[in-house]
Amino acid sequence: MFKRVFDFVGAACGLIVLSPLLIGVAIAVAVLSPGPVFFRQVRIGRYGQPFRIFKFRTMTGTEPTSGPILTIGINPRVTPFGHFLRESKIDELPQLINVVLGEMSIVGPRPEVPKYVEKWTDEQRAIVLSVRPGLTGPASIKFRDQTALLAQYDDPETAYETIIMQEKLAICADYIRNADWATDLRLILQTVLVILRISR
Repeated sequence: MFKRVFDFVGAACGLIVLSPLLIGVAIAVAVLSPGPVFFRQVRIGRYGQPFRIFKFRTMTGTEPTSGPILTIGINPRVTPFGHFLRESKIDELPQLINVVLGEMSIVGPRPEVPKYVEKWTDEQRAIVLSVRPGLTGPASIKFRDQTALLAQYDDPETAYETIIMQEKLAICADYIRNADWATDLRLILQTVLVILRISR
């Protein structure tokens, strides 16, 4: 209960404080390239419930909801402004809406698309889907440069499924088993420092 109250208050305050930035970015996305302001994609949430995540659109036109899901290396469809949004992680800020709605938490495992959740073991699903997915978390901090990392592999899709995703799931499981409010505060601070390039 405390975590949900913390999430709601924190996300609501974040949306209010960041509203000038969010409105400015929304206008820029709409003006600089054709397409919707937000990219909505189905992710799997707590107890396996699907929901649509909010992100600022970073590609030209409507970002695909089928075909390759992973972003690997330099994608020519990503707009110059979209590159900035992805690099700065500003494209993720609209997920504060998902937090307010109760679909996500501020800290937790990153929500995955159905295609990859289907590949999880029963044990992985049981623990990772026992909590709300998060805007940030230990796995997302460690793999913040996932796009560049995947580009190093000859078969990025297989590398993600067999190496990166498995390590992410192990990190998330450890977080869920041991997390407390102090851990969440530390991860929020670490995320801010990483985004500001104060910490690596």
